[in-house]
Amino acid sequence: MSLSIDLPFTSFTLSNGLNVIVHEDHSVPIAAVNLWYRVGSKDERPGRTGFAHLFEHLMFEGSLNVPGGVFDELLESVGGINNGSTSTDRTNYWETVPSNALDLALFLESDRMGWLADTMSQDKLDAQRDVVKNERRQSYENRPYGLAWETLFTRMYPVEHPYHWPIIGWMPDLDAATLDDVIAFFRSYYAPGNASLCIAGAVDTAHVRERVEHWFGEIPAGPALERVASELPTLSESRCVGIEDDVHLPRLYIGWHTPPILHPGDAELDVLGSVLSQGKASRLYRRLVYELAIAQDVEAFQSSALLGSTFCIVVTARPGITLDRIAVAVWNELHDVSKLVRPEEVERAVNRLETGYVDALQSVGGFGGRADRLNHYAYYANDPGYLMEDLGRYRRLVDNDIMRAAGTFLREAPCVALSVVPRGKSELILEALP
Repeated sequence: MSLSIDLPFTSFTLSNGLNVIVHEDHSVPIAAVNLWYRVGSKDERPGRTGFAHLFEHLMFEGSLNVPGGVFDELLESVGGINNGSTSTDRTNYWETVPSNALDLALFLESDRMGWLADTMSQDKLDAQRDVVKNERRQSYENRPYGLAWETLFTRMYPVEHPYHWPIIGWMPDLDAATLDDVIAFFRSYYAPGNASLCIAGAVDTAHVRERVEHWFGEIPAGPALERVASELPTLSESRCVGIEDDVHLPRLYIGWHTPPILHPGDAELDVLGSVLSQGKASRLYRRLVYELAIAQDVEAFQSSALLGSTFCIVVTARPGITLDRIAVAVWNELHDVSKLVRPEEVERAVNRLETGYVDALQSVGGFGGRADRLNHYAYYANDPGYLMEDLGRYRRLVDNDIMRAAGTFLREAPCVALSVVPRGKSELILEALP
């Protein structure tokens, strides 16, 4: 019998367009405040990239009633924690505090939503721009394999597509950003009419409604926005590309265009990724790492997103093993999995995915917790209560569904194969797919 997960909520919308979701759970005296802005790197434009991620830093640098550095001090003084994240599709900020400190978290979020632009300055922009540029150097340009994903996506998505550029942005674009550019971006996207606020934990819904109205009600809705839209990208043929890096072992990245998040095929590919690489009994792990002993590690997964998803396989070769041999072994497994998937493999994968959902929902706050999950569904499904429907996508799958997805979206579809090889070893770059 399948587990039923109850995630009750109440939702309402303020007159300025702020969508509010409240989930009560009085088992622990904490409250989670989770704010999603419907803006990510997809909402930037060529020549002005990296702005959504830049605000992950600027949001903590002070607003009208919260001087720079005080945001974290106030939260820490009540034992609270906070963080934020940026994706191609959205930006998220959250706090988890004792329930009697809910007003503090709401005040902090409302102040930077309504009055951060009033305190923006060239000095703040320059300081945080330098922080982001240093982050890019450390996490991308000077890290082994650090430019792999950026390179793969620029080859998979055309220049005009919103997923072509990296979330952190291009270095010349960060340099070129003016204070007026940044303030205009903020005023367009960081407003109540473009946000969803979820409050979960030991709270009273009526009280929450009154306090949210108190803190956020006077903030203007913001301008009407034209949502970014794009046709699903396609590849006319498979292509092989390569880069040299300061690495010891060659690594192969393969990417395919796949259906958007929550669309038909998305769940099937989630399960296929698990069948291929999750656990020591998975297809690619067992074959490449154990039996053939040609790979150090292997990973396969569906990276789901709003304007189109990407299925990825990543394999690091063992010393002395060529990427040609890796590619042949991968294609053999894709052929096999498109012809035969055992019911127990599907069951194991679905159970693993469901366990991940349940584990994350043990917490009301944080990344992936209940407040975050409710906002996730409010954004991607237009329904905060989509949890059981989401799980149902996986529970309904059978072996034929996974085989069909493997054939249609991977084995029979064009892809981009990126080789990352040691510097000075360009001859190790994969030239052609099997």
